[in-house]
Amino acid sequence: MDINRALEHTNLKPDCTVDDIRRLCEEALQYKFYGVCVPPFFVKNAARFVNEQAKVITVVGFPMGYSTISAKVEEIKRAIDEEADEIDAVVNICAIKSNNWNYIKSEIDSLSRAVSMRGKILKLIIETGLLTKDEMKQIVKIAEENGVQFIKTSTGINADGATVEIVKFLRENLSPKVKISASGEFKTFELSEKLIHAGADRIGTSSGVQIALYAK
Repeated sequence: MDINRALEHTNLKPDCTVDDIRRLCEEALQYKFYGVCVPPFFVKNAARFVNEQAKVITVVGFPMGYSTISAKVEEIKRAIDEEADEIDAVVNICAIKSNNWNYIKSEIDSLSRAVSMRGKILKLIIETGLLTKDEMKQIVKIAEENGVQFIKTSTGINADGATVEIVKFLRENLSPKVKISASGEFKTFELSEKLIHAGADRIGTSSGVQIALYAK
């Protein structure tokens, strides 16, 4: 496959500027990446810079995931109004660790509805580096039952990013209709290729250019 078309070129640094986002978008267009993942503050800018030639992805409940359901839903509405194509929402890890699965079901249902009603894509960030395998099994089952299109492995901030083993585990526990976005500080074409072979459909990384250049 053309690995560039699987890359979500990412800059979620707390001190990034509009010039950084412009550069990110220019690189995405140059290398024909799938899309750019930017802070909510820059969604409008990114949409203008890529001009529908790449997807605009943004984050919700990022990076901790413990904001309220209503706050996340409002973030989703605002992001889509500003032309985000995809929403990467962090699930409430605190609720998972507290075994409050009713809350998790309610949250995922609300997030999925808010995104699907506008015809957009929801990627649920589950932060695999903080979860047990049993917790991962439960969360992906709930996500699938509620129409989540993607499971995204990590924020890249709170724990380790995706590994080949984790991606394989998720793929084994998901139906083919639910896709996987592997995210983390991946800097090599070789690792990105391994993650895709393990079952990832997308790669979220801030090192897209480095990977693309090696792929040539």
